[in-house]
Amino acid sequence: MYYSIRFYQKAEKKMSEEKKENQSGDRQSEWFVPKVGPAKFRSFIGLLFLPYTGMVLAFVVIGSLLAANIYWDRVLAIVVVYFFGLGIGAHALDALGSKGVKPWGTVFSRRQLKLLAGAALVVAYAIGFYYIIRYAPLLLVPALLEGFFVFAYNLEWFEGTFHRDGWFAFSWGMLPVLSGYILQTNGISVAALVVALSMALFSLIEITASRPYKELKRRGQPLAEEERTLMGRYEVILKSISLGVILLGSGLLLWRWLG
Repeated sequence: MYYSIRFYQKAEKKMSEEKKENQSGDRQSEWFVPKVGPAKFRSFIGLLFLPYTGMVLAFVVIGSLLAANIYWDRVLAIVVVYFFGLGIGAHALDALGSKGVKPWGTVFSRRQLKLLAGAALVVAYAIGFYYIIRYAPLLLVPALLEGFFVFAYNLEWFEGTFHRDGWFAFSWGMLPVLSGYILQTNGISVAALVVALSMALFSLIEITASRPYKELKRRGQPLAEEERTLMGRYEVILKSISLGVILLGSGLLLWRWLG
């Protein structure tokens, strides 16, 4: 009898701990995470935050296509740079440096996240510096700024001073547009600055809707009807803005490619 009680107590404790971990960190139920496949694969795809990574890749494409003359190898290069730098590197650091809630629980070890982030950033900056040296020295400015924010934002340096919505919009909205344009022209223009600012505002909308959405999602308990409705609205905003920006970038790409 004693051992039976102990067994059930341990089982109950384990279930409670797993429930707590899922409430605070498990995001495999997110709409951008595959519903099938091994847990680690699904978590890796989720780690990439593909809707927002897609937005940023669209930003660099939009910035590139503002140039009068398009060098298509440079368009591809800047897309690859941001995919590795943001899509993999920054998001791995975010999972590593998140204080309190870990976005993906304990699926990835700290060593795995460090290796993933380090390898991705090495690839991104190797490609970036090749083009900086050969074609666009001015690209060094956004490259250094992005290098600072990839650590300061995601690892919450300086007591989280740079882990704020405004800096998010600047580093992952405005700078990608300017990086794409600068790699094409090795210069800057008023038009590029205006477009970069507009994309930063789209990023601001995205992160402003994302934070309360994630808070509601993490509760892991039955939500009130009003809360479910609110979460649904946030999800519609996130889906709409990410898909809208991706389609905008794709449309401009087709226009310049076919035109």
